[in-house]
Amino acid sequence: MTKSIYIINPASDFPNYYTSEVHTAYGLPPAAAMGDLAITTVAAMVPEDFDLQLCDESVEAVDFECDADVVAITGKTSQWGRARAIAEEFRRQGKTVIIGGPFASLCPEAVAPYADVLVCGEIEEIAEEIFSDLRRGHPKERYTGTRPELSLSPIPRWDLYPNRATFSGSVQTSRGCPFECEYCDVIAYLGRSQRHKPVENVLRELDLLYQLGYRSVFLADDNLTAYRGRAKELLRALHKWNLQQRAGKMTFGTQVSIDAANDPEMLELLARAGVAAVFIGIETPNEESLREAKKRQNVGIDLVEKIHQFYERGIIVQAGMIVGFDSDGPDIFGRQYEFSTRAAAPITTLGALVAPPATPLYARMKREDRLTDNDSGVIGTPWLTNFTPHRMTSEQFSKGIRWLANKLYSPAAFGDRVVRFIDRLSPNRNLPSTLSLTQITRHLGRRADRHAFRVAMSVAGLGFQEALMTGRILKALARKPSAAGLVMPALYRYRQIRYMYEKGHFWDGTRSLPSRLELRSSEPSFVRAEH
Repeated sequence: MTKSIYIINPASDFPNYYTSEVHTAYGLPPAAAMGDLAITTVAAMVPEDFDLQLCDESVEAVDFECDADVVAITGKTSQWGRARAIAEEFRRQGKTVIIGGPFASLCPEAVAPYADVLVCGEIEEIAEEIFSDLRRGHPKERYTGTRPELSLSPIPRWDLYPNRATFSGSVQTSRGCPFECEYCDVIAYLGRSQRHKPVENVLRELDLLYQLGYRSVFLADDNLTAYRGRAKELLRALHKWNLQQRAGKMTFGTQVSIDAANDPEMLELLARAGVAAVFIGIETPNEESLREAKKRQNVGIDLVEKIHQFYERGIIVQAGMIVGFDSDGPDIFGRQYEFSTRAAAPITTLGALVAPPATPLYARMKREDRLTDNDSGVIGTPWLTNFTPHRMTSEQFSKGIRWLANKLYSPAAFGDRVVRFIDRLSPNRNLPSTLSLTQITRHLGRRADRHAFRVAMSVAGLGFQEALMTGRILKALARKPSAAGLVMPALYRYRQIRYMYEKGHFWDGTRSLPSRLELRSSEPSFVRAEH
């Protein structure tokens, strides 16, 4: 008898910097920032004699009336609440529920009560055993994966995915990270010995995504440039591959560490390959905090100057920023704001420091008896933490991060960063983003891209200050039309962030940035005291 399996990527428990729930506010079909690699990769390992269906809940509803024999659920910490609810409903129906993925691997004891089958770790080398046991109807309660060579990872089943509802495809070229940041759970899950997918395999995945109509792909590595020689080999191959495409070049986004800016050849290769955007974990301008967290690659350098080096190659930087390190005093909020202003990174993913389970930080907080009621690490919003701060009260921390988030995304402050970014940006002729705004509107062939453009332009309708901000940005783009392909996604992301803040009652209604004198007087007293 044929077995059937339904593989689900649950929705996030709360809107965040990387999701796209804002579409629903305009009555548009839901969209995903990028295609989900987890469910498509697992789908590629399902034997042919299984009936197979995928669901990415960020773009389509879970079918609770499906007739699948087995329901497989993946997910990160930020999805666990929803994953648990889905599992409970399908188990109530008598389905066999499998749960795997990062959260299940890092917190197996929290997940096990909700799963008939628990899968910990990476699945490539244990997939055959799992599906053989499912076929016979006698799966184990727990399977533990290995850390396989990525040559074993199959081409994801993008043919089964709702691609029209997704902005960007995804390709993973490596797993793991050699750094040892105290708060990072990547090394606990994937290890510090980075493994690399053969370049020819990467190109085959790109061929498929290109045929499906994608012209943007996120290289889903935790640190693409950690191993310089390997990164340069891959980037040269991407450049050559892109030159061969006759229906438009592919644009890439990825994650790199700031030390990539120390290598001019690396920056040049990123630009030539078509990398348009990079996420960089800047974290903080406080060097004491960087040392405390073992973020050594960010210490002793001019972080602002390094960020600007990416702009000089036509690459936009999304800066990951964190507050709440033990070395952070109440002045950190003002320091972070001033740093972000100088860096001119339009999108800053500000978050509270969190101690995820299985990290050295979590172990230290537990030893020091500082974990709070959120000690499971399941935190739905970016402004909450799961331990008590060291150099400020919890009230100071809460007020400070709210003040900082609202100032960063007040219309005038965001507009200032975008205009400064445009002024600093050098065009990258290797990117289709050199198109002007008018040309871009003519090349929006995919539904998700057309809807994202509408959402981005809707920012002007949020209020008088937002209209002024949008006008300033469009005027700056008129001076440098080639920046439009990078700025319009940032404007879209601004709208998503405002939606996230408003949904979480985190937005205080600030419509414009006061003058410096007014700003200082509007800061919480504890922020002013330590400037």
